[in-house]
Amino acid sequence: MANKVIDAMIDPADAVLLLIDHQSGLFQIVKDMDMLTLRNNVIALAKAARLSKVPTFTTASVPDGPNGPLIPEIHEANPEAVYIPRTGQINAWDNPKWVEAIEQTGRRTLIIAGTLTSVCMAFPTLSALDAGYKVFNVVDASGNYSSMATDVTLARVVQAGAIPTDTFATLAELMSTWNRADALEFAAVMKDHIVPHYRLLIESYEKALSVQQTGRETKLDCLEAPAR
Repeated sequence: MANKVIDAMIDPADAVLLLIDHQSGLFQIVKDMDMLTLRNNVIALAKAARLSKVPTFTTASVPDGPNGPLIPEIHEANPEAVYIPRTGQINAWDNPKWVEAIEQTGRRTLIIAGTLTSVCMAFPTLSALDAGYKVFNVVDASGNYSSMATDVTLARVVQAGAIPTDTFATLAELMSTWNRADALEFAAVMKDHIVPHYRLLIESYEKALSVQQTGRETKLDCLEAPAR
């Protein structure tokens, strides 16, 4: 049982992040989640991968057509990410250069997110599983045209051996520990893109530290007692 738990976790040293077809045109037909949430989750993955030194590959399906270009924030957030164009293949895994780039990393764990979930995420997932890779699907960074289509797709990929997860869990597994020099950079990704309410916690914590260091801002003890 212990080995099973270990196998079900992401090892950052063995992981590759694949962000597939997060394109402005395709985002317009996403109906199973809020577009801004989807966009933020994708950006968060790109940032977390950069902080964790996880190789990141992106691709787009006919970006010159109605599917549109990749959202620019991905490569802005992760300048080391490598964009691999393809020549019309719907399944990114059918592009030899895509597979070759992944193979050259020597890593066997793939973190896959794609829009649309039913196709852009699912098809490469099934192909990668068939090729012997361990695959994690980041479901909330993969938008789809309906919730029912997402449910059916998840059943399909899970039966094939994929492990579904979410953006926050992925970031936490890549981060691994708070005892690291860049922990606050990970925290910034959390509050800026995944859980904005976490910003309130950080602001309260920073104020508490300030009170300890410089004293209270409101000098209540300076107020005169009311005359009796």
